[in-house]
Amino acid sequence: MGRLFGTDGVRGVANVAPMTVEMVLEIGRATAYACKKHHQRRHSILIGKDTRVSGYMLENALTAGICSMGVDVLLVGPMPTPGIAFITRSMRADAGLVISASHNPYQDNGIKIFSHTGCKLPDAEENEIEALITSGRIKDIRPTADEVGKARRIDDAAGRYIVFCKNSFPDDLSLEGLKIVLDCANGATYKIAPTVFAELGAEVIAIHDKPNGANINLNCGSQHTQDLRYKVLETRADVGLAFDGDGDRVIAVDEKGNELTGDHVLAICGKHLKEQGRLKNNLVVTTVMANFGLYRAFKQMGIDYEAAQVGDRYVLEAMKQRDAIIGGEASGHMIFLGHHTTGDGIVSALQLLAVRQRTGQPLSELASIMQMTPQRLINVDVKRKPPLDDVAPLTAAIRDAENELADQGRVLVRYSGTQSMCRVMVEGPTEEMTDRLAYSLADVVRKSLV
Repeated sequence: MGRLFGTDGVRGVANVAPMTVEMVLEIGRATAYACKKHHQRRHSILIGKDTRVSGYMLENALTAGICSMGVDVLLVGPMPTPGIAFITRSMRADAGLVISASHNPYQDNGIKIFSHTGCKLPDAEENEIEALITSGRIKDIRPTADEVGKARRIDDAAGRYIVFCKNSFPDDLSLEGLKIVLDCANGATYKIAPTVFAELGAEVIAIHDKPNGANINLNCGSQHTQDLRYKVLETRADVGLAFDGDGDRVIAVDEKGNELTGDHVLAICGKHLKEQGRLKNNLVVTTVMANFGLYRAFKQMGIDYEAAQVGDRYVLEAMKQRDAIIGGEASGHMIFLGHHTTGDGIVSALQLLAVRQRTGQPLSELASIMQMTPQRLINVDVKRKPPLDDVAPLTAAIRDAENELADQGRVLVRYSGTQSMCRVMVEGPTEEMTDRLAYSLADVVRKSLV
């Protein structure tokens, strides 16, 4: 078996290795065993999920595995991933597990694990859980009688999380007078997001808020904003917000129908925090995938930045190391450490809207502080993932592209940590050059790795 954990937990096609019932049961057992080592008391693990049809099957397997190790299970049902992180801390559970494949299509599913602190597990603890599974060390540990775990549902979890989200919005502001379109991606935010924004005073128009188990992320959500952009223009809304399937990302649309990436949100919120004297250490953490335009904007604003490797866990690690309070990714995965321990699409959206309400400026005006450098990202499905440095035709093509770009752009080729995919990203001085080089490199990837 290859490595089980990727950049964001375990992920794959549901009912196909590694996302089989058997493996998920073992993940439950191993996680429960790891939790029991820390305290001599009755233990509990929280489980939530998004709206995929396979979630029912995997929830039962995960529950059985945890209970079989003598740990109790707290079930909250469909809930955004950041909601699981919050409820885990709120209920003092030993861990929180999310059954979700985030922005992936519905046939995929996955497991994300939060510690009792509401943070995703570091690599060392994931490695420990994986070693317990692969070594078979806990195969024969079988509690009996009243030492077997129990499962129960937490009926007020959604209400707790709604209050938590609303508390991240300034008390002296409201969303009254704003018309907001929400694209819930037919995912975990479909009930909670409309409630949060409506209770803060906004007029809410919700789209893609009727999940059926198979339509999560289907031509909607943070990766497919065409319906949201159309609806914003059609209804003359002030703001559009698109979440992904598990609610830890958000992409905004301004009143003119233009899409704002996570980079725009970091620029807007970073500038506002600096002006208020609240940008700790004058620092924003980004990733290597951030647009050049963001770095130019930070330079003009006198804001320092650090580029972490891709993945919200690594953004969080860099934020803690450098003592920053804001960081994130262009994909819309942002962390506001003053409000939450992990990326939260609803909380991030509320921080953006707080700037809009505080300044009185529309999103299009706020976003004008950053001018995007031409960028092309192409995802290529691959059948294998050898080290990229060992793929001679690709390394030669990358070198040629970098020579042509000189100091006017950059090339970044990397494997996805959650899918069988190679990502080719090129930034350059013109759209023509950027597209030409990106498509050329993508062709080399297809010939070499497909």
